[in-house]
Amino acid sequence: MPDVALITGASSGLGALFAQRLAARGADLVLVARRLDRMESLANRLRATGRQVEIISLDLAVDGAVDQLMSVIRAKGLTVERLINNAGYGLRGEFAQMSEGDIAGMIALNIATVTRLARAVLPEMIARRSGGVLNIASTAAFQPGPNMAVYYATKAFVLSWSEALHEEVKPDGVRVSCLCPGATMTEFAARAQMTDSALFRLMQTRPEPVVDAGLAGLEANRAVVIPGLLNKLMAFSVRLSPRFMTRRIAQRMQS
Repeated sequence: MPDVALITGASSGLGALFAQRLAARGADLVLVARRLDRMESLANRLRATGRQVEIISLDLAVDGAVDQLMSVIRAKGLTVERLINNAGYGLRGEFAQMSEGDIAGMIALNIATVTRLARAVLPEMIARRSGGVLNIASTAAFQPGPNMAVYYATKAFVLSWSEALHEEVKPDGVRVSCLCPGATMTEFAARAQMTDSALFRLMQTRPEPVVDAGLAGLEANRAVVIPGLLNKLMAFSVRLSPRFMTRRIAQRMQS
């Protein structure tokens, strides 16, 4: 099991589906998330198909977790051929009313963790002239988001940073893509306290096309992948609309 796909946030939602899709394509896996029981269940199903699967239970938002994860991977003699930087979360609420812990947690997981993981695996990919990193952002990355200000801003970072990395490592034979889904049927909405929002009541899509678009985009080395026609139109319309309008529309969609 030398070459693996490393998937964070792999216990449910898009992460679990990425694991299933990659296993079906013949990849061996390292799955990382906090919920060990869910990962064990998923790993057992994937192993039954002949795939080798390592599971590591970690809260990647905690200081030192990325170093701990990479130490385990190196100790097992594994090489990360693909990184699916999927772990992340959002919370709805006014910034001034949000706890400092929630703000710090989103910044730590959505920005610091994805950045450090990519930094941990990219030098070896560049040396091998092979490999790929798929960073999961959101259509939230294209505009400010009143009532989810920190989450939208973290995803804007992921998008901008991913596009820069894409250009930096492309001459070295390494792929970097940024997947920007819209509202998707996962556990995200419940954790973000958004199940009653207009965005999730009216615009949810199935997760399967999102994952398939992300993997296809990474394979083709597309810098930005926006699954679904409506999401593409929304992302494009932001470029044409006055900033005050995009702010107000985003705020209504959170209501």
